[in-house]
Amino acid sequence: MKTSIATVSIAGTFREKLEAIAAAGFDGIEIFEQDFIADEGAPRDVGNLIRDHGLEISLFQPFRDFEGLPDPLRAKAFDRAERKFDLMQQLGAELLLVCSSVHPGAIGGIDRAAADFRELGERAAARGLRVGYEALAWGRHVNDHRDAWEIVRRADHANVGLILDSFHTLGRGIDPETIRRIPGDRIFFVQLADAPAIDMDLLYWSRHFRNMPGEGDLDVTGFMRAVTAAGYAGPISLEIFNDQFRGGPARAIARDGHRSLVALMDDVRRTEPALKVDLPALPPRQDIRGTRFIEFATSGAEGEALRHLLTSLGFARIGQHVAKAVTLWQQGDIRIVLNEERGDFAGSAFNVHGTSICDVGLGVPSTEDTIARATALGAELFAQPLGPGQIDIPAIRGLGGSILHFMDETHAQVWSTEFGASGPGPAGAGLTGIDHVAQTMTYDEMLSWSLFYTSLFDMAKAPMVDVVDPDGLVRSQAIATPDGTFRITLNGAETHRTLAGTFLADSFGAPVQHVAFTTDDIFATAEALAASGFPPLPMSANYYDDLASRFDIPPDMLARMQARHILYDRDSTGEFFQTYSRPFAGGLFFEVVERRDGYSGYGAPNAPFRIAAQKRLGRVKGMPAN
Repeated sequence: MKTSIATVSIAGTFREKLEAIAAAGFDGIEIFEQDFIADEGAPRDVGNLIRDHGLEISLFQPFRDFEGLPDPLRAKAFDRAERKFDLMQQLGAELLLVCSSVHPGAIGGIDRAAADFRELGERAAARGLRVGYEALAWGRHVNDHRDAWEIVRRADHANVGLILDSFHTLGRGIDPETIRRIPGDRIFFVQLADAPAIDMDLLYWSRHFRNMPGEGDLDVTGFMRAVTAAGYAGPISLEIFNDQFRGGPARAIARDGHRSLVALMDDVRRTEPALKVDLPALPPRQDIRGTRFIEFATSGAEGEALRHLLTSLGFARIGQHVAKAVTLWQQGDIRIVLNEERGDFAGSAFNVHGTSICDVGLGVPSTEDTIARATALGAELFAQPLGPGQIDIPAIRGLGGSILHFMDETHAQVWSTEFGASGPGPAGAGLTGIDHVAQTMTYDEMLSWSLFYTSLFDMAKAPMVDVVDPDGLVRSQAIATPDGTFRITLNGAETHRTLAGTFLADSFGAPVQHVAFTTDDIFATAEALAASGFPPLPMSANYYDDLASRFDIPPDMLARMQARHILYDRDSTGEFFQTYSRPFAGGLFFEVVERRDGYSGYGAPNAPFRIAAQKRLGRVKGMPAN
């Protein structure tokens, strides 16, 4: 399977794009004409430059407003085509994309268009070139791949074929199964793009909101299943128009693109095993069997304050690392690692971010399979020298340079070996597990990290929600395993004035802003926390007056909630209770939640009131004294 990407899909100069595309592992590029024109190199030199990067020219595009024109426009269109053929021969490009005409003077008619393409095919064949016809979703007379195929079929020329684009088919709601009836050797090229489900003008939607397969809501997998079933064996290519990507880092966008294609074709093979997919075998998306540990990088007074806060949450220190300044804190099966070792990764993380969550350990069925899939999808492996008594646990880089460690049954002894601790910790305040981890990033990074998690793990996205901050908007995307064993929320900050944006700026990009613990009885937990001196985030009386007006909550329960600063939400399935710590270490905080009767959300209606309460406390540097 050869992979390609249109140069328009990523930011930068033409030469910067080539470097990023080659580094990501693509085999070829679609040269978007505007990118070529903006470059100062001669066509032959540009072609050699592309090949020097180990890339081939999969396609030259676009050639617009060709078919169905009356004379003298028709003659001019053929003159333009001959000039493009000259250019392609100098570049070393063999295939030209011709998109369906939007010219106001174009004449409709399948036979007329077929006649134009038959002549164009003759001219291309004389040059050793080919042309492919693509139906734009907003084409004047042709906006459906079925009509484009009929034109190609009637043109009946070996050098004229069909080009398919998933957006143009799926964006118009056309059944991709119709592609199965097209002979695979008549499909010359396939372009892929996903997009969020938005009801808007097709052209504007296409030009601004396309994204990588797996990042949107279109059935790109179904599209590629049909293409593969038709017998197509050529390159698969990305053509992405996206405002975020135009301003994003070229290497990261290109890496995401290659990752999306590998994951897509793996999905095609798994959902329709009878199809032949030219892709090296890789393990399936991995199950996550819970969060094995959360590791903080900390030091000095901040470390002492964090230990005090954990104690007030019911955690107990149950182990000291055999060789490092690392302690293990536990409550039930929840493990928190405090790393104050100056000479390893945590020390570097503390120097950059201050007290922060630098590492998350995830339980998986097989670390070998997890690492194999992660590396096939372009993840960066992480390793550092092992100290005395340490067990090697596989890891990759995550958001903000943080670490994701993977643990299977072979790593069960790590706690006893390295910390002299085994079994569950004390019951403490009744916290039973980690409900979710909330990562904060710039809004432009959200699609990338959503793709990262959903392509590597068996996780699904919930609809994106807008969280209203008094000083702006935060976009939130929740991703969870099917059984809810692991949940993560991606929070995209569009301005530094929001709480999330302030945290991101003040911590120099620390990846995790808060961790939510679960309890089976939030009222009992709240009482235990109060007894241990835990300082909750104070909520206003107005919040509880509003709750009483919106929900039928028994007065005694409402009074208990107000006394312990417990927030509430309800949906069609169940109820949700939550309470928060006060911010510490520049904006980190903890949350305690109880889910009842299948509630699967995150208390989004409460977020504006929680944020307002946090802002009332002011920007906190360091840890609370109490």
